[in-house]
Amino acid sequence: MTGQEQPSDRLYFRQLLSGNDFARDDPVARQMVNFAYAIGDRTTGDALLVDPAYRVGDLLDVIEGDGMRCAGVLATHYHFDHVGGSAMGVEVEGIAALLERVQVPVHVQRAELPWVLRATGVGEGDLILHQSGDVVMAGEVAVELVHTPGHTPGSQCFLVAGKLVSGDTLFLQGCGRTDLPGGDPEALYESLTQRLAKVPDDTLVYPGHRYSEEPFAPMGETRRTNAVLRPRSAQEWLAMFAR
Repeated sequence: MTGQEQPSDRLYFRQLLSGNDFARDDPVARQMVNFAYAIGDRTTGDALLVDPAYRVGDLLDVIEGDGMRCAGVLATHYHFDHVGGSAMGVEVEGIAALLERVQVPVHVQRAELPWVLRATGVGEGDLILHQSGDVVMAGEVAVELVHTPGHTPGSQCFLVAGKLVSGDTLFLQGCGRTDLPGGDPEALYESLTQRLAKVPDDTLVYPGHRYSEEPFAPMGETRRTNAVLRPRSAQEWLAMFAR
């Protein structure tokens, strides 16, 4: 994995909490406590937005205020609170609204394609499809894409400069649900225990929601304290957490 090999002096990285750092007047954003992220290269000014939703204009204004420009979107998965869409009678703006303001590529895992199309209404031509291990560049800053199915078929995490943006695959306490459309508890167990096994303990985990007191934590600490990482077999994990 390439997450440690970065020009850290030029890395631009921001963690932004919905309902607080952006979309402050949106009660759904405040309730859902989503994190969006901006990853970029301070030298070139290029930035990638991770999971822009709720008020995409706010997010664009934040990075533009930092002297950066949106060069693309990284989508962890298709759920409405991450890329826009509707659920339970609630409409949330997302990548479709962002593309009306800036024409940039939206990077998704190949397995997530039909789900993103249905959820957001964007065209297939707006999306760049990836396999696990692909690298997306923000200027000279490399972001490695790690396919971590389970919460959804094409869920993915992002490794950059000793940081893991884990979406809803892994929280600091807990993990993503598997009882929603496309969820697969056996796949999530494999993602947590195999696909993320090579992430070093000193890598900082940045989750998709603020479901814990701290907004991020080292992977080693997360391994020690997160109950979903304690079972020693798939059978034990499924008995405790499959839902």
